[in-house]
Amino acid sequence: SVLEIRDVEVVKTSGKTHHLIALPSGRAEDEVPGVVLRITAAELAAADTYEVSDYKRVAVPLKSGLEAFVYVGA
Repeated sequence: SVLEIRDVEVVKTSGKTHHLIALPSGRAEDEVPGVVLRITAAELAAADTYEVSDYKRVAVPLKSGLEAFVYVGA
């Protein structure tokens, strides 16, 4: 899905008025292709500050059996 960003600072930082957004489905078989990044606690806090209230951070299981945080529609 696509989300219209209304936060002026986010638009200024990203240069985009619309961002892709994953919506939680609750189905274990659903997946989103991507890359896992290892970041510091400070980087995670910065990401939390950047993401507007339209997003929420959740922990999800990966195919590898590991768990990672992702931002999905709130």
